[in-house]
Amino acid sequence: MNKLIFAAAGILCLAAGFAPGAFAQTSTIEFVAQATPSDGLQEPVRGFPFYLLSKSFADIRKEAVDSLPKPDMNAFIDKLDLSPELKTWMKKNQVIQLAGDPFIHKLNADTIMSIPEFKNAYIQLNAGTQSVDFPKPKYGPNDEQKNPPKFKKLTDEYNAAVRLYIQQHPGSIEGVDLELTDIDPNSKWESSSGARTAAVRQRTIDLAQSNYLVARTETNLDGKGSMRGLAAGTYWLSTLDVPAIVGDARPKWDMPVTLRAGETKYLALSNSNSVRSQSAQ
Repeated sequence: MNKLIFAAAGILCLAAGFAPGAFAQTSTIEFVAQATPSDGLQEPVRGFPFYLLSKSFADIRKEAVDSLPKPDMNAFIDKLDLSPELKTWMKKNQVIQLAGDPFIHKLNADTIMSIPEFKNAYIQLNAGTQSVDFPKPKYGPNDEQKNPPKFKKLTDEYNAAVRLYIQQHPGSIEGVDLELTDIDPNSKWESSSGARTAAVRQRTIDLAQSNYLVARTETNLDGKGSMRGLAAGTYWLSTLDVPAIVGDARPKWDMPVTLRAGETKYLALSNSNSVRSQSAQ
């Protein structure tokens, strides 16, 4: 009988000795989320979902970006119905948009006269009454067939005169982009780039919820939320790129949180530690 008692006591002591390691203490996050619109009155973020991630949402976005290749600009240019000269220039300069000051500043006499679309647009802009001293061609539409050598000579002379005019009147380039509106492929390029942007955002959210989600909760009417039963480690309290709408405030959070075993961490979320405020610094 005594042997049984001693054996039982030994088992209990052994179990007690292993208990601290066998049952690790869990941690808790308690937080309150508030936002301040432009009227200056701070309000709680009510009924809003918050996610605890094992990786920052910003880094998850980078992972999504790397998994979705960017549109190939050169391949896009190759498919355009433009002259070979213009395609070569666009690739060399990595330019898609044929409008605006950055585009205009890339133009000079050599560029305009060597690219058919630019040359035609420039002549159309400056010919006629808009510029009375602008060179006028000395050949007609039928001269090329009647006398090809003479036509080429007159054409070369006209091109040389137009080139000289550009050099002497650099301001005459301004507005040439207005004549290129019909062939400007920028809207098509932005459409393809926009589709990728939407795909990256969706991929980021999918990755966050499928690969890195640790816990989820919603705030109460006071803007408070809690997450319990967490292992020690570093996490990110995130809104998954979804803004909390409070008046005209649109804060989003991706806040790092480091927990020790058995710790209760208290956090206060506000405009000042939102993603928008952090990225503006």
